[in-house]
Amino acid sequence: MTGALAGLGLKFARQEPQLGTGHAVQQALPFLGDDGITLVLSGDVPLTQAATLTALLAQCDGQRLALLTLCMADPTGYGRIVRAGAQPSSQVRAIVEHKDASDAERAIHEIYSGIMAVPTRLLRRWLERLDNQNAQAEYYLTDIVKFAVADGVAVVAHQITDAAQVAGVNSPVQLAELERVYQQRLAVGLMEQGVRLADPARLDVRGTLECGPDVEIDVNCVFEGRVRLAQGVRIGANCVIANAEIAAGAVIHPFTHIDGEALGVQVGEGALVGPFARLRPGARLGAEVHIGNFVEVKNSTLARGAKANHLAYLGDATVGERVNYGAGSITANYDGANKHRTVIEADVHVGSNCVLVAPVTLGAGGTVGGGSTITKDVPAGSLSVARGKQVNLASWSRPAKQAKIVP
Repeated sequence: MTGALAGLGLKFARQEPQLGTGHAVQQALPFLGDDGITLVLSGDVPLTQAATLTALLAQCDGQRLALLTLCMADPTGYGRIVRAGAQPSSQVRAIVEHKDASDAERAIHEIYSGIMAVPTRLLRRWLERLDNQNAQAEYYLTDIVKFAVADGVAVVAHQITDAAQVAGVNSPVQLAELERVYQQRLAVGLMEQGVRLADPARLDVRGTLECGPDVEIDVNCVFEGRVRLAQGVRIGANCVIANAEIAAGAVIHPFTHIDGEALGVQVGEGALVGPFARLRPGARLGAEVHIGNFVEVKNSTLARGAKANHLAYLGDATVGERVNYGAGSITANYDGANKHRTVIEADVHVGSNCVLVAPVTLGAGGTVGGGSTITKDVPAGSLSVARGKQVNLASWSRPAKQAKIVP
């Protein structure tokens, strides 16, 4: 076991064949010590909150059988909580499964969520007494309630009002519904922190999103992995951002794709990115850097004020301050076997449609003429032009199409 699960001592038991919830818990008994509390959860209920489970464990306190319950307008299909009296505080006497319930019991609106906390020493004893004499011929875990009552053990209910916490997923429709609940709650939490969302219903956070003050996020944005947005960051519509840190005042224009993967992406203060830009793993943009439309940056560092505004590629490059990188220019960083680095020092101007064949260094203050293919280092302050000589042919005519002969 590695990563986040390391040290937890996880053990797994397979229920084969599947003979009910009681039978399932029986399979785990060999791994449970009698000196603790067993917390039984449902594997298809994704939105249960830790605070709810903590409260349930407190109700159990190592002495009582504690059940997580909920009142539902339509309790069809759920086990009903049968109490000794009509008061909400009345002692729980039993849980009756829907298929086994009488008409009077089906009229009860308090249901059992499937989640319980029980002293393990008592659970072991009660599980031994289960039978399958019921409508489904299964071993119901809920039958331990009547055993607890018979043994004089208090049965308490921790009733919640948030139905989403105990809602299960049995179909793609239910999964999508709970996903929207989850995203809506995240959106509300962000707005309560001061984040301005253009439409809370059109936000997807598929990881961790941390936002500073005065952040603005437009519609249809997706955040994956770990993303941090500092004060005043603005995210345009339809952006996908994963594993990135975006510094204060930066603007990410619409349709930008940022994916840091393991290396991450950093965007400096006041930087402008997009629209339709792509930042790949290892991109490091300094303050006030401009990355324009259809520009791709991978494993490259751009210092303060550097600009690549149009239709360009920077891969495995180190770019100095105030560099202007022309439209259509690329770093040819791969020779078919290995990656090589391009160094562009401060104040270099690279013209349009240039190819910089790495490894190569462009010295500070140099200029590369448009359309050049640079294969050697460029001295500081130099003008480098590497392209074929233009030839003009007077009185030249384009080839004409031959007329088709139809037989």
